[in-house]
Amino acid sequence: MPPIPNLTAADFLPLWPAVVLSLAGMVLLLSEVFLKATEREGESVRTYQAVFTVGAAVLAGGLALSLTFEPARAVFLAFAVLDPFSSFITAVACLGLALTALLSDGFLRQRQAERGEFYALLLFATAGMSLLALSNELIMLFVSLEVMSISTYALAAYLRRGPRPTEAGFKYFILGAFSSALFLYGAALLYSASGTTHLAGLASELGRIFADPSSDRRLVVYCGMALVAAGLAFKVAAVPFHMWAPDVYEGAPTPVTALMSVGVKAASFAALVRVFLAIGRHVEPQVPVLLFSTLAILTMVLGNLLALPQRNVKRMLAYSSISHAGYLLVGVTALFVPQARAGLPGVTVLAAGTRADQADALRAILFYLLTYTVTAVGAFGVVGALERREDETRGFGWDVDRFSGLAQRRPGWAVAMAAFMLSLGGIPPLAGFMGKLLVFRAAVDSGLLMLVVVGVLTSAVGAYYYLRVVVYMFMRPPPEQATLAPHQWGTEVALAVTAAAVVLLGVAPGLVTRWLGPAGHLFGQ
Repeated sequence: MPPIPNLTAADFLPLWPAVVLSLAGMVLLLSEVFLKATEREGESVRTYQAVFTVGAAVLAGGLALSLTFEPARAVFLAFAVLDPFSSFITAVACLGLALTALLSDGFLRQRQAERGEFYALLLFATAGMSLLALSNELIMLFVSLEVMSISTYALAAYLRRGPRPTEAGFKYFILGAFSSALFLYGAALLYSASGTTHLAGLASELGRIFADPSSDRRLVVYCGMALVAAGLAFKVAAVPFHMWAPDVYEGAPTPVTALMSVGVKAASFAALVRVFLAIGRHVEPQVPVLLFSTLAILTMVLGNLLALPQRNVKRMLAYSSISHAGYLLVGVTALFVPQARAGLPGVTVLAAGTRADQADALRAILFYLLTYTVTAVGAFGVVGALERREDETRGFGWDVDRFSGLAQRRPGWAVAMAAFMLSLGGIPPLAGFMGKLLVFRAAVDSGLLMLVVVGVLTSAVGAYYYLRVVVYMFMRPPPEQATLAPHQWGTEVALAVTAAAVVLLGVAPGLVTRWLGPAGHLFGQ
């Protein structure tokens, strides 16, 4: 009989944000039982659900931020870790959840689709993101990935009106199941080569495998790494695993699209960084650099080129999300250059034989995820506010013409959307510029000049389709008989918060330095 695990309260400390989110989701589900049948279609009966979700997100995010100053250590029998990196990722995911809940209140009320299940799924998905960020073992990582994914599958098809939500949910489910199978098969290959699924034990065993020139397990390790990378690349929408993103982003409810574009991306990048920093340091140094630099170039180039002809703003933002995954992959590539030597593909002589600061690259990635979260959620918030229910099934709800003359009709929304577009385009002095600057600086310090050049050029291409939206808002007359949805308190608060954050993080990035300082350190690194 195996011994009973000796767990203490300290082992459960990093799980508290996920516990809070899960309990809040259960409470919302149970609250539906106590709503009277005559009240189920009332306009204000379910407002408490959005407020309750925001409160749970703030509480969980506050707990996560308080944990960023805890010393890094393995917990829960080394299945999870408590470190500043995972805590900051959890806080970013909770921020995305809170903003999404604010946007969802008015959006769902206009469509008479307010239900506790919607907010519960948002909470469960974010709990999965938190668990994914702190997972230190392949099986736990897979389970956390599925908790997040299954919730977002259901959210993508939540509205169930017309073919678009159904298509979005079906595509996301089928392709997501395929990517999960790739990840699981890759994890199985790594286990067969090492005999363990814990990342620390896996790294140690890989060190012995690659220290032995006669080992016949190297090919198995490389195949496992490739499959695990493919599974996680799907979640971050990296090319060529991006096919699902445009259709799913378009068909899903716009607040759900906002959470998918920021929360899923942040948690998946956290898992990608943790896994490959553990196993990538013992393989041939050119393998992770070549892998992630190739993904970065393909994602930046194709994401921006495919966004150029889009008149559908929601699809344009979907392709924009793909391109931003490419910029983040530039930062991921920089993490592995300290292990590189002269002659590595794409690495200049500036980095040959040097050791760049991994913590700087990690902090750049985290800052970029934070700035992208507030910017993308705000942009999708304006898109959702301009939608009309009757136009969604015909695909007219997101045409760029809908933004014509917005500065005359809703000047506050137009100014906020302009800030979001300029930030996504990397225009100073907004948050997006600082995010790209930090990522590119980390890449330059590592000698990845080719990636930085590609990143700068593709950013210039992206400025075109971002500025096109600004031109329509400020330089085109409003359409005849144009109607706008009434003001919703949740939408107004979310747009005000995100617009202010985009400006403040751009002109005063030091506001988050207190948490970014320790957050650049992972357990075991």
